Amino acid sequence: MLISSKRTATHYLWGEGCDGWHLAASEKLSVIQECVPRGAAEVRHLHTKAEQFFYVLKGIATLEVAGVVHTLNANEGFHVLAGVPHTLSNQHEQELEFLVISTPPSHGDRKTV
Repeated sequence: MLISSKRTATHYLWGEGCDGWHLAASEKLSVIQECVPRGAAEVRHLHTKAEQFFYVLKGIATLEVAGVVHTLNANEGFHVLAGVPHTLSNQHEQELEFLVISTPPSHGDRKTV
């Protein structure tokens, strides 16, 4: 077991100028820290097997889940069940930084809707 941070984690780019860091990855769990610049969003999608918990560290997230829009501030989170369409965006001035925890890991389990 090792201490994990953005400095030591595997980095990847996604979407339009968004960053991600794999803080923990196993067969049953994924913990990713992501940064989303102002105006950026992910494509609306669902996961057939993975459920996810989004937890805002900094900024304000706009999370649309099954047609209902939720605003998450720092230190707030939201649980998205498997099979539920959702999308996350940053519609505010400040950069958005959050954790997304998935079980099982969501990579390879994504369907655009």
